[in-house]
Amino acid sequence: MEVVGEAADGRDAVRLAETTNPDVVVMDVGMPLLNGIEATAQMVKRNPSLHVIILSMHSDEHYLLSALNAGAKGYLLKGSAEEDLVRAIHSVCRGTPFFSPEITKTMLEDYMRFLQQRNLQDSYDLLTEREKEVLQLLAEGKSNKEVANILDISVYTVDSHRLHLMQKLNLHNTAEIVLYAVRKKVIL
Repeated sequence: MEVVGEAADGRDAVRLAETTNPDVVVMDVGMPLLNGIEATAQMVKRNPSLHVIILSMHSDEHYLLSALNAGAKGYLLKGSAEEDLVRAIHSVCRGTPFFSPEITKTMLEDYMRFLQQRNLQDSYDLLTEREKEVLQLLAEGKSNKEVANILDISVYTVDSHRLHLMQKLNLHNTAEIVLYAVRKKVIL
């Protein structure tokens, strides 16, 4: 790992990112002249493959969402351990987002509140028995092929049940299926 530049303000950071072409930028939110989130947006617009990690003292949702919308790939709180910064750099270079544990906790709490507001308690009753079986098996980490073998149905039918249950529950990916199943105590 080699440090190729250090910026005094957000505008300087944008200029340096353009001239030095770094793999990763660690950006403070509270930069003068151009805040870190706006600077991140400008850098990522000019170089979409740039990995920006936001360093902030703010753990609230507004800053996190603004940073993610600007194109940041990681978000660390200033009190984080030095090892977390090193792990974050390695993680974003591999294409995996990285967040401080406190940020991850905040994100999960916000997501759980969001699910409760959508009143998903009653949505489970909309599922057929087969959709409930598919939900449980998918949430347990089974692949579509494994679910098909266990239930003695085709993979196409599993895909169909998966699509229907996701539509009924307004879920969009496997992570949401797992969180829903844990919340509903479908899996423990």
